[in-house]
Amino acid sequence: MRAIVCRAYGPPEDLVLTEVAEPVAGPGQVLVRVHAAAVNFPDVLFIAGKYQIRIPPPFVPGNEIAGEVIGAGPDSPLRPGQRVFGPTMGAFAECALLDAASAGLAPDDVDFASAAAFGVTYRTAYHALRSVAQVAEGDWVVVLGAAGGVGLAAVDLAVAMGARVLAAASSQEKLELCRQRGAQATVDYEREDLKIRIRELTGDGARVVLDPVGGRYSEPALRALARGGVFVTLGYAAGTIPAIPLNLVLLKGITVRGMEIRTFTTDHPSAAARDIAELSEMFTAGKIRPYIGARFPLAETAAALRQVAERKVLGKVVIDVT
Repeated sequence: MRAIVCRAYGPPEDLVLTEVAEPVAGPGQVLVRVHAAAVNFPDVLFIAGKYQIRIPPPFVPGNEIAGEVIGAGPDSPLRPGQRVFGPTMGAFAECALLDAASAGLAPDDVDFASAAAFGVTYRTAYHALRSVAQVAEGDWVVVLGAAGGVGLAAVDLAVAMGARVLAAASSQEKLELCRQRGAQATVDYEREDLKIRIRELTGDGARVVLDPVGGRYSEPALRALARGGVFVTLGYAAGTIPAIPLNLVLLKGITVRGMEIRTFTTDHPSAAARDIAELSEMFTAGKIRPYIGARFPLAETAAALRQVAERKVLGKVVIDVT
């Protein structure tokens, strides 16, 4: 089968498209013919050897797929022919393994690209909103990097939860998309003072900040939180991990929380199970659908990763595999 292979840590342009052996499903696994694979920012870190965990090269990157089951290992409840999606490693290939326990059944009226783009970003955003920040109806929720994968998912979900969303992003094109998805207020943090505008637009009432960006935007957003607010750090797409002055946390009674999708399920199994069930219900009912801003063929995976690395994409990027 064809697959994208990372032979040594480096930039996306070093990846190669080559023939590799088709994997074999083990106990509790299924072999999936991949129709679509979503691109996430951690994929850029994995191939650069900069993620929290390292996979020794050579390996096939990518961690989110949708496709059709073509083989099932022992003890798997799934069967050939079923349409599935879910997280895995080795997504940028014509076939990939998927743990049956973590797989979702794709609704018949949902295309493979949307199914692939749904899982990681929406689970990240929903765990952060529902379980970590405990967002309530009417809360002002500030979303940084609001037009990116996690950011736009957070906008969608916070709106669905009845919150008031202030979307912060770096261009008018991005902010217009956020408004179309239901954001009540927007800030262009490349051209406006983020702290002042958050306070003005929310009436000093921002209760939650979701930050998948980091860098120079984090501190002004934290300073704009209302007393007793919650700041949730989700990642550092800007490339810089910010240092937060702890006196701000003390003086305003702010709670700073971190949420990592890789460990949330094992650290908080009950909350994770509840969140995933609620999220699946919304997805199946058609209440939420990911916005796909760009699609690439498998041979152009490097270009897709480069766009994500440089934060040039609206919403999600999808690789059309087969």
